[in-house]
Amino acid sequence: MFALIGFVVVTGAILAGYVMEKGNLLVLLQPAELVIILGAALGTVLIANPPATLKRMIKALFSIFGGDSRNAGFYLENLKMLNELFGHARKLGMAKLEADVDEPSASAVFSKYPRFLKDHHVLAFVCDTLRTYISGGVDPYELDQMMELDMEVHHSESNEPVAALSMTADSLPGLGIVAAVLGVVITMGALGGPPEEIGRKVAAALVGTFLGILMCYGFLSPIAARLGRANTSEARYYHVMRVGIMAFAKGAAPILAVEFARRAIPSAVRPTFQQMEQTCRGGGAAISSEAA
Repeated sequence: MFALIGFVVVTGAILAGYVMEKGNLLVLLQPAELVIILGAALGTVLIANPPATLKRMIKALFSIFGGDSRNAGFYLENLKMLNELFGHARKLGMAKLEADVDEPSASAVFSKYPRFLKDHHVLAFVCDTLRTYISGGVDPYELDQMMELDMEVHHSESNEPVAALSMTADSLPGLGIVAAVLGVVITMGALGGPPEEIGRKVAAALVGTFLGILMCYGFLSPIAARLGRANTSEARYYHVMRVGIMAFAKGAAPILAVEFARRAIPSAVRPTFQQMEQTCRGGGAAISSEAA
């Protein structure tokens, strides 16, 4: 929602200032300039990125209109899940946990948390790590290295769309100049004609530069920055899960391992110890997303 509001504010402020200076809005309607700039920008994206990155970029673009769901309620839910999972393993033995990680959808623990099950990346991250730990022969240090490698690969892949958008944004001012130069070429060919016609062609050429700069700094660069922050939020979430699993693997009691995980949550969305204890002990439900 805030992204949409931002787009409206950027566009509205520019058009309002232009109209206040008695500018003619129709002059800004230059379809040929848009075709040159947007078409060339699309071409640069196709040249620079493989199909897998393009798919991730399209998916990421649709995500900018939603907010970050990783609030205090979200983390409380995950802390409760970790506590139940670790308690289940401590009570019944690690061997019993193998059935849960092999078929998470059929697990008595995981099935209580559909939002976690829908996130296939973090589901695989947690289950693969626990499966490796259950198999034995892996000390906590090696387990931590495995999780770190997994996080690095995932974070690198998540940042590919951001890098692609940033590169496209950086190219837009230059493509706007290309459109402007072509407009000047057309204008030079019209010299000797009516002054009004020459004026329209010069205006069209300048609009090309304007559009390139606007699309770069007003739209694509902020979108890339927003996606970068979303990736950072996701990386922090993975780190929280990693800290909790590592604490349990080192022999910490379930509630203590969950407390380690809580301490790794960013302070802005970190639930209090009392909220965590009440939720994990079954004394109350996790606070809602709205309340967070």
